[in-house]
Amino acid sequence: MSTLPIAAHQNADAPNVSFEFFPPKNAKMAGKLWQSIVRLEPMAPNFVSVTYGAGGTTHDRTHDTVRRMAQETSLTPAGHLTCVSASKQDVLKVAENYWQAGVKHIVALRGDSPAGMGAKFQQHHGGFRDSVDLIEGIRNWRPDLGRVFEISVACYPEQHPDSQGWDKDIAFLKAKQDAGADRAITQFFFEADTYLRFLERARTGGITMPIIPGIMLQPNFTGLKNFARTVGASLPDWLHTLYEGTEDDPETRDLITANVAAELCHKLADEGVKDFHFYTLNKAGLALSTCHLLGLKPKPAEAA
Repeated sequence: MSTLPIAAHQNADAPNVSFEFFPPKNAKMAGKLWQSIVRLEPMAPNFVSVTYGAGGTTHDRTHDTVRRMAQETSLTPAGHLTCVSASKQDVLKVAENYWQAGVKHIVALRGDSPAGMGAKFQQHHGGFRDSVDLIEGIRNWRPDLGRVFEISVACYPEQHPDSQGWDKDIAFLKAKQDAGADRAITQFFFEADTYLRFLERARTGGITMPIIPGIMLQPNFTGLKNFARTVGASLPDWLHTLYEGTEDDPETRDLITANVAAELCHKLADEGVKDFHFYTLNKAGLALSTCHLLGLKPKPAEAA
């Protein structure tokens, strides 16, 4: 009987995972999102997060979803905070609302311009200037709360679209760490060496906090190409070849996507990486398939 080549990664060797969702645009999508959350809850992720739209356009739905996860599931939710279109006071009020809802983990980001991803960021009048300023604001906000929040930040293994060079990129990530960040999560990538080279740069630059690889689960290759172009991520030739001819075959695209993600995680695990953050796009089936390929099994439900 044949078996999948994952035995070495099962049970004790299985990695730790976290999941990222995007907020719903309408009631139908809200239902789909919640179904995804419920399906992935038994995987016992380290944490789950819900993004903002460009310019913070979905912040109310983001906050509502994160609060609901904290109150109705066993998950550990992380609330996104950005510097976009809000004063410092308004942003910190959101942080306080998160705290009151039982959310003790924040993903602190500069955020995208209201004009959309790729547009030039403009600091809001009276708002935070960047993610470092935001982290400092959270940490210094209230002695009883600000220091207790867990804070994750973003980083770019292939450089931010606004990058002025690797030295400044690494220095800025170091500034996030010095301001109080607990971990960094990378933008997505598809070659293990991309992450490993970035990790070496970061460690050489004095960054000691965990740097969690971000793994994309996007089976729509046209959408993936557009997104990659916007965020400065490269798509290797072999990936183009894998998706070629699958435009009208969503089942094959899903199979490719899960296997590509799992293979990337296996290569990173062989280099000692133990934690992975999945950009799920609210596709629970894909996330579950990838987790199973990594040897992760659902946590048994506790008896009432």
